[in-house]
Amino acid sequence: MTPRHQRTLGRRKVLFALGGAAVALPAAAAIAPHALADQSGEEKAAAAAAGPLPLTVVNNNGSFDNPSVHLYVVGNADGRQVRLTPEGTVAPIAVSDNGPDGFTDYAISLSGNGETKLSLPYMSGRIYVSLGAKLKFKAVTDGNGNAALQYPAGWVTSDPNYGVLHDCAEFTYNASGMFCNTTMVDMFSVPLSIRLTGSDDQTTGTVREGGRAAAFAAVREVEAFSRLVVDDTRIIAPGHGLDAGLFAKDYLAPYIDEVWSTYTGRDLKVTTNAGTFTGRVRGERFSFDGPAQVSFGKPSTRDVLFCDGALAAPNDGTTGPVAAVLGSGFNRSTLLSHPSQPTTDPSVFYRTELTNHYSKAMHAATEDGRAYGFAFDDVADFASYIQDTAPTGLRLTLTPF
Repeated sequence: MTPRHQRTLGRRKVLFALGGAAVALPAAAAIAPHALADQSGEEKAAAAAAGPLPLTVVNNNGSFDNPSVHLYVVGNADGRQVRLTPEGTVAPIAVSDNGPDGFTDYAISLSGNGETKLSLPYMSGRIYVSLGAKLKFKAVTDGNGNAALQYPAGWVTSDPNYGVLHDCAEFTYNASGMFCNTTMVDMFSVPLSIRLTGSDDQTTGTVREGGRAAAFAAVREVEAFSRLVVDDTRIIAPGHGLDAGLFAKDYLAPYIDEVWSTYTGRDLKVTTNAGTFTGRVRGERFSFDGPAQVSFGKPSTRDVLFCDGALAAPNDGTTGPVAAVLGSGFNRSTLLSHPSQPTTDPSVFYRTELTNHYSKAMHAATEDGRAYGFAFDDVADFASYIQDTAPTGLRLTLTPF
């Protein structure tokens, strides 16, 4: 699988703008890693995905029985926000769906016991699970007068779902195939595993035995990150923690400053599918020559954690891929130790004191070492992402806590 930074970038932003507000595009429709990347050449020649895809949901969490687990499949299809009905049809979001309490009830019940079989039509979106209580999705009217959903924001204390144990997986399913991932970009709460069958049989996201507790403990033990742990409910990603006043706005500033100082006097080489870019800091901007001239202002801690701002990645094949590699290097703290990027040896990731300890814990928690701890975590293929251009089935499993 070609690393995403080596492809034409898709729309990379992962629900950073959600924050409990209605958006025109739900997060998975805006990101689904690789899903909106270039699918030309060998991928385009592959057999097209045909018709509804069997979706199997398996509850092996060991703490909540099937009647206590609620499933939601929400997203976009044909330019409008939709939801999946228990019958496997796509229904448009409607403000009239709000009940007397002001919220929709789009929950799909799991089978009384055993596996739950559903049918997934073409759409991009998220598969949410909530345990012990239902989620409160509110249908509203967006700025264009269209019906839209307010998505759960587990990092916002005022969100009506803050006290609910929940998590999600993301996907895009269309004629080109199924592209899906488990995500910790916003938070980590419920261990989820996805298995995709078709031309191959792939599984990712599986949390190792004791991995959830170990992740909570690891983040709690780092003083700067400890406030991101919300009881035994979730760990909030540090970017959202920063916005909530739970994480220092200047946490990475010394490392960022050292990178800027170091590469004032030496070159940094970044290799992407477009070729190798060679950069130095000149006049406060990190400027690169090579297949194209691209440059970046000095990022803030928030820019690094959100992979945005000064590190925003436009879908241009040059600036975007370099931004992705820089963002991954900052989060994995490999830019100073490795002047040729991207680094592909995970043993050298997160070795400095100032690093993304949240992402480090997410990767340590999974069996295959892959996780979506930050938005550019797919650089060098370390994200919990799988795809198949001729899929035959998707299996979502709630694994033991």
